[in-house]
Amino acid sequence: MEKWCENQYELSLRSVFPNAEFEKDNLSVKESHEEKGTKGDYTFREGDPNGVEFVSIMFEMKGKEEDTKGTTNESHLKKLDKDRRKKNCEYAVLVSMLEIDNELYNAGVVDKSHKYEKMYVVRPQNFIPILTLIRNEARKSLELRHELEIIRSQNIDYENFEHDLFDFRDAMDKNVTTARKYYETAINDIDGAIKKLEKIKKSLTTSGRQLRLANDKAQDLTIKKLTKNNPTMRLKFDDLEKEE
Repeated sequence: MEKWCENQYELSLRSVFPNAEFEKDNLSVKESHEEKGTKGDYTFREGDPNGVEFVSIMFEMKGKEEDTKGTTNESHLKKLDKDRRKKNCEYAVLVSMLEIDNELYNAGVVDKSHKYEKMYVVRPQNFIPILTLIRNEARKSLELRHELEIIRSQNIDYENFEHDLFDFRDAMDKNVTTARKYYETAINDIDGAIKKLEKIKKSLTTSGRQLRLANDKAQDLTIKKLTKNNPTMRLKFDDLEKEE
């Protein structure tokens, strides 16, 4: 069974998935020191161009020669699930000729993920289809993840742009508010200065008017006007005029 599956892969998929690895699982792994090491039959792995693995499958093959009394497909699933986990594989597939008369397994791919995560049982004729299906779906999932990363990156770029824009707007508002405050202060200072100058101007104007009036009065000052209401001083000035 193992050799037949390997030949089918080489004939059908080796050239289709040139970057994939389909290899015999030769390394036994223990979960503890007391446990006997176990391994699966084959592992399939493939990564993207950057070397990031996007699909991995652990395969177990069971042929007719292993169809002894009481041997069922179900009896092999627990070990297969352990081997999948030990080898860090995402999927597990049992390719089996056991229970050859069982209509469930003869009908096509049997999904056992309700008991063991990402577990399937198939007949040999469905080995290539299940491998291709899992691989292609994983590839689509990878492409979707890449698209989501691009969208997320674009959203982050937009969020960063929006954040920078808001920061700029806030800084601009702060600068405008500060400038307006200084502008209003300057206007108020200018208004105050104008008022002071107008007051000074008014004072100077009043002072000039008073000086002009004083000068006019001085120019119009005569002895007669000074002695008009003072008879004594008027007589003395008259006597002085007579002596002259």
